[in-house]
Amino acid sequence: MLFPTVEFAIFFLIVFFASWLAYSKPLLRKYILLVASYFFYGYWDWRFALLLFFCSYSSYWFGKWMSDSDDAIKRKRLIIVSTVLNLGILGFFKYYGFFVSNFNEMLLSLGIGYRIIALEVILPVGISFFTFQAMSYVIDVYRNDIPAAKSPVDVLLYVSFFPQLVAGPIVRASEFLPQLYTHPEKNKIKAAQAATLILGGLFKKVVIANYLAIQIVDPIFQNPLQYSSFDTIFGVYAYAVQIYCDFSAYSDIAIGLALLFGYEFTINFNHPYRSLSIQEFWRRWHISLSSWLRDYLYIPLGGNKKGRLMTYRNLLITMFLGGLWHGAAWNFVLWGALHGTGLAVERYINEKRGKKEKTFFGKAISFFFVFNFVCLTWVFFRADSFSTAMQYLESIVKFDFSGSVLSPLGITIILYGIASNFTPQNWGVFIRDYFGRLNPVAQAAIFGGVLVLIGAFGPEGVAPFIYFQF
Repeated sequence: MLFPTVEFAIFFLIVFFASWLAYSKPLLRKYILLVASYFFYGYWDWRFALLLFFCSYSSYWFGKWMSDSDDAIKRKRLIIVSTVLNLGILGFFKYYGFFVSNFNEMLLSLGIGYRIIALEVILPVGISFFTFQAMSYVIDVYRNDIPAAKSPVDVLLYVSFFPQLVAGPIVRASEFLPQLYTHPEKNKIKAAQAATLILGGLFKKVVIANYLAIQIVDPIFQNPLQYSSFDTIFGVYAYAVQIYCDFSAYSDIAIGLALLFGYEFTINFNHPYRSLSIQEFWRRWHISLSSWLRDYLYIPLGGNKKGRLMTYRNLLITMFLGGLWHGAAWNFVLWGALHGTGLAVERYINEKRGKKEKTFFGKAISFFFVFNFVCLTWVFFRADSFSTAMQYLESIVKFDFSGSVLSPLGITIILYGIASNFTPQNWGVFIRDYFGRLNPVAQAAIFGGVLVLIGAFGPEGVAPFIYFQF
């Protein structure tokens, strides 16, 4: 059930009105949202809903057992078991086939005839997201950052809330649970902000991301050697814009939908392609994941507190695992390793250079390097395999600029997508405030009119969001 579809719109309207009709009964309202979330997730496969329930319910009990105990050893055992359980679930469903395949290839290279029979394991949608949320809840309780939830309903709803369930943002328990403990006030619902987020997200997904995927990215990445260097270079930038518009669109829609229920989530993207360093890029891109990796992996490894070499090691490990989180393939691992290496090299240069203010020319050079580094590494992220990625890079460096199949419209959309990262931060606030000052009839007319235009300008059909595969 995809966001930009009629079936989701019907589902959402039913849940929206049912939840607000139950406004005077907070517990009933939570149950409505919980049942709706499990229906939404089970719509793909009812077995997925059972797995989601197990992860959520077990996390509730681990949190409760730790909260009820003052025994440090017992608490440590509980957090270890909980973490191993969640990582084991994630590892089996997402990485079993990858490791079995590579293990069998290793045996073959050694001349050993034994093979492990690979099971046909279905990857549950969004498993990487909800396991990370479940883990963060238990870890935060263990650290005494938050109190354990008193009711399992709160933890079940926190992990499964349908707007952000399958592709984020990865919401922290410390951010969402306090909102579940209180009752949202009807007169404080930020409907105008929600509407602008949803419309903006639909525009980015349906009009920009889908167009670039169908017209440019998919054909070029399918067989890059058939295209000129000009096309493959612009194909890199096209995918950079596509994945940004696709993923940030889902986050914007999810945040907007949550607002309509009275819950606020922090932004997940903040103009990432305007970054002047790789570190800044990760502070602006997929913020909920990068902050999760920082707080639950990089800092526990020692962060930057144990010397230069250990800092570099921690950066490499964090980004290596961050790449593996995205997908069970060597191209994702390489993508993460490249970013980890880039962060380490960048840190080394900054340590040698010292804290000096960059000139305008220096900032321009930094932007050029960082933007193109990020875009080129996307090749490994998008390619179906490592060999396809290498073919793509080969097509770029053959320097064949003899012709192009790209249309002026396609190039214009690519340039627009890049330029949108440099719009003033307050533009969105201005549009939201202006929309909010209109009367409800005008708001409804504008909302409906923009939806019609988005549907008219978007390509036929709705492609799944890229991050659904993770």
